Amino acid sequence: MKIAAVFSDNMVLQRNKPIRVFGTCTNRDKIITVSIPELDSSARAVIKDGKWEAVLPPRRELGSCTLTVTCGAVKKIFNNVAIGEVWLAGGQSNMEFELRDDRRGAAALAGCSGENVRYYYTPKCSMANEELAALEKKSCWMLPSPDNSRAWSAVAYYFAKELSRRLGVTVGIIGCNWGGTPASAWMSREYLSYDTRLQPYLDDYDNEIEGKTDEQMIAEYDAYSERQLKWNSATEEYVAAHPNAKWNEVIAKYGDNPYPGPLNIKNPLRPGGLYGTMLSHIAPYTLAGVLWYQGEADDCRPHTYEALLKAMIENWRHDWHDAELPFMIVQLPMFRYEADPDTKSWAYIREAQENVFRTVKNTGLAVALDCGEFNNIHPTDKSQIGHRLYLQAMNVVYGILGDSDTLPPMYESYEVMGNTMIIYLTNCERGLCGTDEHCLEGFEIAGSDGVYYPAEAKVRIPYIELRSDKVKSPAAARFKWTNYAEVGLFGINELPLPPFRTDK
Repeated sequence: MKIAAVFSDNMVLQRNKPIRVFGTCTNRDKIITVSIPELDSSARAVIKDGKWEAVLPPRRELGSCTLTVTCGAVKKIFNNVAIGEVWLAGGQSNMEFELRDDRRGAAALAGCSGENVRYYYTPKCSMANEELAALEKKSCWMLPSPDNSRAWSAVAYYFAKELSRRLGVTVGIIGCNWGGTPASAWMSREYLSYDTRLQPYLDDYDNEIEGKTDEQMIAEYDAYSERQLKWNSATEEYVAAHPNAKWNEVIAKYGDNPYPGPLNIKNPLRPGGLYGTMLSHIAPYTLAGVLWYQGEADDCRPHTYEALLKAMIENWRHDWHDAELPFMIVQLPMFRYEADPDTKSWAYIREAQENVFRTVKNTGLAVALDCGEFNNIHPTDKSQIGHRLYLQAMNVVYGILGDSDTLPPMYESYEVMGNTMIIYLTNCERGLCGTDEHCLEGFEIAGSDGVYYPAEAKVRIPYIELRSDKVKSPAAARFKWTNYAEVGLFGINELPLPPFRTDK
């Protein structure tokens, strides 16, 4: 009998929901019991297909208690267990971005010891092997301190700190993220196969590995990893010595970046890969909800991202036995590398994220359009992202704040009157505000030919009038439909108007 690695001393259990405790067991005749002695709470596990799970009844918040798991003569006692709020911090590198690297990280770390937050970092391993077992054995829940918290997700820490202070309970974060990963890596093959629009994700992988042995694929990936390390070292050294170097100069000298390597059984980006080695190892640990910051790696297929994200949410809700598990989604900020063309792929990803928010119950949208940096895919100030996720949780999950405090002005509908396109907004009753003279830039209108031109915008709450001398009969409009642009139009609550298009 083994207990899942996510259970350790200092863990946080979710309040006011059934508490699921689980692990593996090869003997179905074993009797496994789980209890919280201080609360006179206990449950017997059900063993099936080599796994066991016990469900304790919901409990109120508690600062410290013990959790006991008993199997025959074996007893495991976990100490300093808190009952509070538990959130999973999922996604790719911007969720993984560590507190020590954050612009405000030094100050945050200096004062973190007194915060009522805790963190578990799901071991990162691309294959279910001895290395993963060793990493899980060493993993544990951590208390906040300048040393312990350095590698915590900056976004998740800022979120947890604000949530804990507001609710007055311990907040636990389960970090489950990996830089550069597409959403398909965090889903099962089963759920990817349900929607024919998602079949290309599986086809790409299956075609890549066809006819290859496991040994051959592992050798190929190991060879790639060695090349990648050498390339990273050489380019980092060059950029450090030539800080003004253009990216095309680096490529000319050292060749193209070999990333992401062969798509095979050792590549963490493969469909279902991290679902199998990371996510399934922490499910169904009882959660208040999920914080999701991802989408950058899916800009190569932006038009299927909405279906992909909806399928992933459905997959996770099934695995957590929680059909309404909340998902707070970060809408991607502005970004473009200087040398890249404006493909508008990030605009489509942002639209997909907003569509999920509008159509899937118990989801929130943390609009972060103004939180990006030109030529830097990893913005260094994550405090605003954490705060806006907190606002969404306050609305969607806890019902403490309403739309006027937590949502930006948003596009609702349009109407054409002569040569004018009228854009109706929601959540702007208190008005709009701009940060500079360029605040009304970014609006465009087009006629029936579909050719867009910059539009003159006039605010007439609750709508905006758009006109252009080049468009006599407007048929469509859009706003900030680009990978990167300056952001200047906000609601009174300082949240930016998200991008939109009327002809989607």
